[in-house]
Amino acid sequence: MRTGEGTTSRELSAVNAHRYALAAMLAWVGMAAVDAHAQALPAPKEFYFDQDRSSTRPVAAIAGTGEALVDRLASTVQRDPNAVEARAQLAAIAMAGGRRALGEELYQTALHAPNAGAPRRQIEWNYGWDLLRAGDPARALAQWSGLVNGRPAAPDWLPPTLALVLWRLDRKDEAVKWYAAAVRTWPDQWGAGADFAKLLPAWRDDERTTLAEVQAAWQAKPPAWP
Repeated sequence: MRTGEGTTSRELSAVNAHRYALAAMLAWVGMAAVDAHAQALPAPKEFYFDQDRSSTRPVAAIAGTGEALVDRLASTVQRDPNAVEARAQLAAIAMAGGRRALGEELYQTALHAPNAGAPRRQIEWNYGWDLLRAGDPARALAQWSGLVNGRPAAPDWLPPTLALVLWRLDRKDEAVKWYAAAVRTWPDQWGAGADFAKLLPAWRDDERTTLAEVQAAWQAKPPAWP
């Protein structure tokens, strides 16, 4: 064997392994997106009165802002691999800052932690929003669809949120049916005079604009129930 031949072979093997892992990851992401596009959701229920405040809020394990908060979260995660909420909070910061790969890694690790049970629903709700805002509505739907048959059984956030993501996936008939569930539940709020800025203050302007398109389609042809 020539000098350096073994080292070169090992390096090539490492590169090939890395490429294989990367290709596998990309294939998984692609399959997840395809599955979410075709994913069957249950038909909407008649009403969605349940509040779900413990899920529909940002994960906030540690108070603070800016780099000081990031440093504290990173230190906490490094010291304690089971710090699920700190990891999810750091994931959201990474995604918001455009570091999607890091954010996804942190979210996935948090969701697969042995002690993810209690905050899991909250983490999935937040992960879905971060995916949607990263331009990936298919995988956002994949996160939220897992919450459809959870507890509470009929959360009030579900109809408008699924209407939004389904419309963006061009599943417009389904989107209108989910919006109709919101109207059935609270006709004074979600009907023709809905004030989305008041109802959905945490949503972005483009998200409220999309929901207004769903509302217009509902007004043009309200689906029958059931």
